[in-house]
Amino acid sequence: MAAAIAPAIIASVRPGSKAAHLGLAPGDRVLRVNGVRPRDYIEYRYLIAEESVLLTYQDASGRQRRARVGKRIDEDLGIAFTSDVFDGIRTCRNACTFCFVSQLRRGLRPALYVRDDDYRLSFLHGNFITLTNLTPADRRRIAEYHLSPLYVSVHATEAEVRRLLFGRATPDPLAEMRRLIPKGIAFHTQIVICPGLNDGEHLARSVADLAALHPGVQSIGLVPVGLTRHRGRLAKLEGVTPEHARGMVGQVAHWQRPFRRQIGTRLVYASDEMFLCAGLSIPPRSYYEDFPQLGNGIGNARLFLDDLKKMRPVDLSRPTRVTLVTGTMAAEMIRALAESLAIGQNVAAQVCVVRNRTFGESVTTAGLLAGRDVRAALRACGPGDLVILPGTALRAGEGFLDGMTVEALARELKTTVTSAGLPRAAAEELRKYTS
Repeated sequence: MAAAIAPAIIASVRPGSKAAHLGLAPGDRVLRVNGVRPRDYIEYRYLIAEESVLLTYQDASGRQRRARVGKRIDEDLGIAFTSDVFDGIRTCRNACTFCFVSQLRRGLRPALYVRDDDYRLSFLHGNFITLTNLTPADRRRIAEYHLSPLYVSVHATEAEVRRLLFGRATPDPLAEMRRLIPKGIAFHTQIVICPGLNDGEHLARSVADLAALHPGVQSIGLVPVGLTRHRGRLAKLEGVTPEHARGMVGQVAHWQRPFRRQIGTRLVYASDEMFLCAGLSIPPRSYYEDFPQLGNGIGNARLFLDDLKKMRPVDLSRPTRVTLVTGTMAAEMIRALAESLAIGQNVAAQVCVVRNRTFGESVTTAGLLAGRDVRAALRACGPGDLVILPGTALRAGEGFLDGMTVEALARELKTTVTSAGLPRAAAEELRKYTS
């Protein structure tokens, strides 16, 4: 049975847009576009790609309205929705032994517990999917709308190894990709390294199988398994050690050399976390080519370091104590940023390294810091006049993964709190604070 299509609820309307001129507002519901009820944002964009659009919507009072909009074919209406899928998110039906969702504690943002495995969100946002729940209709739609590239968690290409990792027999991802590549669909793939399960000769086999599908397969990212202290009855897994990480980085370099000669790309990349865990320097910009997997933590450290080199001294009109927050993995890079900021006039910069009590100290990335841990660490460090949080730790409109907002943190610490991603953005936040 097909999933019911719910109305598309408007989250925001861009000022000055066609939707704003119609009087549409957050909370209104788009029911139909040109007589068709869109099942997701992809279909909505397809339907509005006309010079004349008939919009049927329901306003906050519950009244149904219709409006015809004249526009350029490629012009957006200026609407953002509360969700990009209106018929429900396709969820994962696997039982992966390393699934991070299965290792979450209670009390976090509700969306974190959704086991997303939706090809539409993969296309729209770069979410990694498994290709284990595609139907013939899905494949036809991917090809018809040219939903490319897609981001795929492969983890292993051998059936028995996949059964151990996924907790069940699964469709062959290579077969799914072979169906779609001739239709113009490209893939970025990842392998989560679980020592003793899918590394060694199994990893070599997976990389070779995926490389054989190039240029349909455009990249292969290798990331270490993330293990929290909330695994419960899940099978025991070993994490990636510094020694293992060094070996992995070396193996990737070994694969990259022939790939560059034979197909003109390095194709396979180790994640930033792998280099940092190994205690190795982040590679130069050329290593990442066109940065195909930034959203997967591959290349962000290089962009940070390159941006740091371009940062000008920050001279302030009055003495200001700034505290830079980070997880343990990126601590040295953030200390380098603090040193650069402290060169400026009237700037005293310190780094507050937050240990992850929520998930366990083996989880070191700043993107998985909970607000409660940040608050405790800042109280111990002393927040100073301005706190700059890592942008990766926050989700727009929702705050930290435990639901704590930036505003609530600022109130509790009685100081100004903001966030930044790259060094020059942090410097700009500091200038804005004193302007």
